[in-house]
Amino acid sequence: MNIANSQEEGELRLYQLTSHEAHELLWKREISALELTEAVLGRIAQVEEQIHAFVTVTEDLALMQAREADERIRAGDASPLVGIPTMIKDNICTKGIATTCSSRMLENFVPPYDATVMQRLNRERAVIVGKGNMDEFAMGSSNEHSAFFPTRNPWDRERVPGGSSGGPAVAVATDEVIYALGSDTGGSIRQPAGFCNVVGLKPTYGRVSRYGLVAFASSLDQIGPLTKDVTDCALVMNAIACYDPRDSTSVPQPTPDYTKSLIPELKGLRLGIPKEYFVRGMEAGVEQVIWDAIAKLEQLGAEVEETSLPHTRYALAAYYIIAPSEASANLARYDGVKYGFSASDAESMWDAMDKTRQYGFGPEVKRRIILGTYALSAGYYDAYYLKAQKVRTLIRREFEQAFERFDALVTPTSPTVPFKLGEKVEDPLQMYLSDVCTLPINIAGIPGLSIPAGFSDGLPVGMQILGKPFSEETLIRIGFAYEQATDWHKRRPPL
Repeated sequence: MNIANSQEEGELRLYQLTSHEAHELLWKREISALELTEAVLGRIAQVEEQIHAFVTVTEDLALMQAREADERIRAGDASPLVGIPTMIKDNICTKGIATTCSSRMLENFVPPYDATVMQRLNRERAVIVGKGNMDEFAMGSSNEHSAFFPTRNPWDRERVPGGSSGGPAVAVATDEVIYALGSDTGGSIRQPAGFCNVVGLKPTYGRVSRYGLVAFASSLDQIGPLTKDVTDCALVMNAIACYDPRDSTSVPQPTPDYTKSLIPELKGLRLGIPKEYFVRGMEAGVEQVIWDAIAKLEQLGAEVEETSLPHTRYALAAYYIIAPSEASANLARYDGVKYGFSASDAESMWDAMDKTRQYGFGPEVKRRIILGTYALSAGYYDAYYLKAQKVRTLIRREFEQAFERFDALVTPTSPTVPFKLGEKVEDPLQMYLSDVCTLPINIAGIPGLSIPAGFSDGLPVGMQILGKPFSEETLIRIGFAYEQATDWHKRRPPL
């Protein structure tokens, strides 16, 4: 392997390595964690002004952790993620590092504790290079709702990277980090993964601890990895998946070794293609890419059959009642008293609370709080929230029935390629429709994996693979087999 930090043509630069490639070189002592981290920090300095993926860069911490990782490697530590630089989405609590949720409300908030996923990465001796930009409080599909600045898609900087985990997806796509952690409430890992040509996994609800994840919609949120390939996805899942008694929704189920599912063929697997995911208005180029990818899955030995999930059409409406309702309850804690932004020019306690929320929250967050508060209000609870929960049950049962016939389902990740910055920001309904293929998965609590599947008009297209609860191994197997038979995941943006 020809490796260099230089810009010479034909050489693989350190920051372009995957986690498993870097681990092999670290273990053989062909590179050091310090060299790898310095290369990544150099890449950040080179491209960050063009894409704005980071809210915070923790250079000093990263260099210190890299030196500690080198000491651990010399002592025989063979952890797969030891010394590997990563970014953490800015709604995951990091002790001593600002966790802003890309909101003025938490602009100066520094958590006194680590999220469980952070504790597990620290145990692996990972190197934290910073926190990723996002839609404010994870509410958005484009990363334009960050209170600080929009993140730009590296394949076309006039377009969005997707959201809300846009910063982490872009950082991985541009080699600013080797892998990243994001969160997914309605597609916030998978949609930006599809828009940026990287791998993104939303695990089963309860598979990865939510302890230390700043809540948006507690019954929908999940933390998951964004990586350069499926092998890295398996390695990161091995590190972060666990039962955690501090998270009341964590499921006490044994965690498998996901790397055992890296099998390059699909013989014997049955895949369903739900026709409802090929929605009206889907771009023709996206549809063609997905059907070509499905044909490749057949060539790899899978049996493919069209199926129907008729309640899918109601998922968008149900989601935009359930998620804002839970957001309304969760964001009530930001009152300007305990932590976060506090309005100082108020005449009374109630006036201070009003002004804190007026100036601390952005327009999209306020919009969702209003929607959720209305849905939960007296006289409307049964008509909206209760009915949405009943629809949720129907959607979940429909998936259960589908998985009695199929090992997995295959769909587009998004009905379109990345759209232009500003194109939908003034039209919330059109923005919400961007998640039409991803949000049913959160409603049902099942896992979903987005992998690079091709390009339409020079822009990335993601393919989504869905499985029954706790079947991440199956999704990883399918994604790995497809990846080994194609080279889409190796394409890098011209940055």
